[in-house]
Amino acid sequence: MTRFLLGLSLAFATTSTALADDTVKVFILAGQSNMEGHGKVDAEQKANQGKGSLEWLVNNPGTAKQFKHLVDAKGKWIARDDVQIWYLGRKGNLLPKYGFREGFIGPELGFGHVVGNAIDEPVLLIKLAWGGKSLAKDFRPPSSGGEVGPYYKELLKLTREVLGDAKTLFPQYTDRKLELVGMGWHQGWNDRVNQAFNDAYETNMANFIRDVRKEFKAPDMAFVIGQMGNDGLKADKDGSPRDYIKKAQAAVPEASEFKSNAICVRTDRFWDMEAHAIYTGPGGWSKDVDKWRQFGNDRPYHYYGSPWFFAQAGTGFGEAMIKLLK
Repeated sequence: MTRFLLGLSLAFATTSTALADDTVKVFILAGQSNMEGHGKVDAEQKANQGKGSLEWLVNNPGTAKQFKHLVDAKGKWIARDDVQIWYLGRKGNLLPKYGFREGFIGPELGFGHVVGNAIDEPVLLIKLAWGGKSLAKDFRPPSSGGEVGPYYKELLKLTREVLGDAKTLFPQYTDRKLELVGMGWHQGWNDRVNQAFNDAYETNMANFIRDVRKEFKAPDMAFVIGQMGNDGLKADKDGSPRDYIKKAQAAVPEASEFKSNAICVRTDRFWDMEAHAIYTGPGGWSKDVDKWRQFGNDRPYHYYGSPWFFAQAGTGFGEAMIKLLK
């Protein structure tokens, strides 16, 4: 059985010496709209013959091999009973349905499959994401001073509620210890619109990690930061708002206190160039609403609503998490 010696026993654990067979590994996935997830699941023929959906990726000869683990021999979505998820009241086996609303995916799908495959124990994902939220204000941690962010408080409150009531929410965990081992973070868009927020992002991110670990008495909790990746590998202009955020997100895990327990994952490498080609052209953004709908979104935001992006980003976050836990 896998053993991760992170010293993260929590107050709600049933014992301090439970064997791996008796534990559930718990991960928090938090952030704003791109952690919520806008990747469309079902194909719609009227939307470019179904392209730009997870269903299309599973069936398309060029991508089927990469996504075949999501379906069974009959092509039905696999429900993982070894990976449970709770997302703002929605709960159950991990399936492609836990994006910002049912019918969409976010990073939780790829993340859950990676950690579920790598860890022998059952896994519980607690997903806490709300669109349009900043780190400087909405998720503001106590150590940054000023008013503590309402969504920082909500994150702590809901995590504790789920962990405290997990044996009711997930009866299969009745005789198991819950062990909080890691957190994934994907956010940044709403801080880039304010230069003061940009300037403080690195400090706020470091304080956020410290404060969350302190709250849960988990000083070495593994932390994965999903770096902003809009526009893919195209270089950002030095000093631009997005450049500030990306550099801050990359800098935090380089600090000596975080080097062994935090990683920044670049998401620009998962940018959907096929979606990009549809949305852009010689005249800039396409004004064709039907083309916007190709990738499951109503406008050119949220990484074009590309399920390719969300599946790959989640996989990248999961791989980074397993690297930290090992």
